[in-house]
Amino acid sequence: MVITGGGSGIGRGIALAFGARGDCVAIIGRTEATLRATAEELGEGSMWFAADVARPDQVQKAVGAVVARYGRVDVLVNNAALQRRIVTTTPMDEAVRHWDEVIAANLTGVFLMVMAAAPHLTRPGGRIINMSSIGAFRGGRKPGGMAYVAAKSGVNALTHSLARELAPEGITVNGIAPGFILTPMTEAWTAEDRASETAATLVGRPGTPEDIAAAALYLASPEASFVTGEILNVNGGNLFVH
Repeated sequence: MVITGGGSGIGRGIALAFGARGDCVAIIGRTEATLRATAEELGEGSMWFAADVARPDQVQKAVGAVVARYGRVDVLVNNAALQRRIVTTTPMDEAVRHWDEVIAANLTGVFLMVMAAAPHLTRPGGRIINMSSIGAFRGGRKPGGMAYVAAKSGVNALTHSLARELAPEGITVNGIAPGFILTPMTEAWTAEDRASETAATLVGRPGTPEDIAAAALYLASPEASFVTGEILNVNGGNLFVH
């Protein structure tokens, strides 16, 4: 299987969950140190490749390396993500630069990875899992997330389109929309913001990467062969509060 953004946070949690059941796991990302550390934890049968998913040449090299080693791709998890704050008062040059960066990492990266990996997906039985966000449904936690939520909404639409195209080949395409998950990114939030999100989560706690990994394991399993085009909300009930 292949996971983008697999060196830390949610991606790392998914990689470890699949590795624990004996899968060969390839992780792709931009930070060599975290990729290497996660691959060492995964152990034999894993590999890592440093690449920017917004760069077509790097994506093709990464997927080519995976296929050269494993021969095929059973599961592709598009998890790599980037956030930049933009509000309507942001200077135009800065806003455009941040918009392009976020769309490239969160939406174009999914498109490029699918284009590179699709010819090598198992038929039938291949799985594509795209990481969305609760923000795609509620518009973000606070002002500033317009690029991120637009990109994640695009991921949802791309998921639906790919599900329709690839279903006849026995490949399912689904998304996961996490709520408030404790990761290195959210741990950098203020204590007030973390408390606010926890209070808005009906189950009374933040989510963990393991919660998202459990959803990914299900969507990748034979038991989910009749599930495609679905965006699975994993948010502890947070979406219903807002």
